[in-house]
Amino acid sequence: MMHHETDVIQVPGAELRYVRQGTGPLLVLIAGGDGDAAAGAPLAAQLEPHYTVLTYDRRGLSGSTIDDPEQPPTVTTHADDVHHLLTALTTEPALVYGSSIGAMISLELAARHPEQIRLLVAHEPPATQLLPEQDRAQAATAQREVEEIFQKEGAMAALRKFLVLAGIDPADREEDAPMRSPNPERIRNLEFFLTYDAPAVRHHRLDLDALKGTHIVPAVGTNSGQVMAYRCALLLADRLGLPYAEFPGGHNGSVFRPKAFAARLHEVLETPPDQRITTFAQESGD
Repeated sequence: MMHHETDVIQVPGAELRYVRQGTGPLLVLIAGGDGDAAAGAPLAAQLEPHYTVLTYDRRGLSGSTIDDPEQPPTVTTHADDVHHLLTALTTEPALVYGSSIGAMISLELAARHPEQIRLLVAHEPPATQLLPEQDRAQAATAQREVEEIFQKEGAMAALRKFLVLAGIDPADREEDAPMRSPNPERIRNLEFFLTYDAPAVRHHRLDLDALKGTHIVPAVGTNSGQVMAYRCALLLADRLGLPYAEFPGGHNGSVFRPKAFAARLHEVLETPPDQRITTFAQESGD
């Protein structure tokens, strides 16, 4: 029987609910969008034979509460939350996988607390600061449009616009990948994400100098097309002088293709640093 526990931890200004399952080295999954621990559960289930997988609800989502709702979290707040979570649960550096906003949070964690990270796989972080000026302005406009649609037409209309922007194809999925239903909790999470977290990402700037020399693998989806976050990941690899890794599916491949994604993540996490360049450089031909 695999070890599986759910608990809560107090962090400055919030309470975080987390789930820990499996055995082996600690691997933290930081979800994209309005993703909570449940959103990462299918991927975690595939990884738990190899790792102690930690998923959690970001502050403001599902079971994680904020002491003062008038204090909206920033990307840095979320990174500090993961820092406190790791400090409470382990003395060793952890493996980290972050997607989209989760990749931004994990990169901020790497910049602030590099000693806590053994290896970070940063999948399609929307780090628009890396884009050429014109593209950066376009990305900001598109993001604001999503936020405006949310204010006028509600969370589901904004989500539909966001899926188009992120190039997410709901048909690009494994047959048994669970569909996340728009239940009341999901709607609440989406509303929180669109009100606070999406603008926080738009305003965030990564400290690229602090990321040099940290253990990062920028990652992209093979089916992402040239969407903004895909390009940001490649530009991040370029700026940091690192090889990047390709993963199955699109921008949210970890949710739609958990089996293939977990297999690829395991492969990337187990590749020794000196072999990463050759492994990753060859894969575009397969």
